[in-house]
Amino acid sequence: MSIGTGAVLFVIGAILAFAVHVSVGFISLSTVGIILMVAGVVVFVVGLVLALRGRRSVTTSRTGVDAASGERVTRQTADSDGPLV
Repeated sequence: MSIGTGAVLFVIGAILAFAVHVSVGFISLSTVGIILMVAGVVVFVVGLVLALRGRRSVTTSRTGVDAASGERVTRQTADSDGPLV
């Protein structure tokens, strides 16, 4: 989602910076366009890093004997350190 948002910000910024030739007294549209283009690149790179980081997980398996019944008991736990999406 953030990769697409970055691309949209970049495109809107490029349109404002290079294609719109309107004078507005209180704001410079080319400056706003450049700011949006920089923000779009930053959002795009952050989204790419989060997408390519991948998921890492650690699975721990413990085996023991139940004292009451004498049966073998296996317990597995999983800890994941994936991207927050």
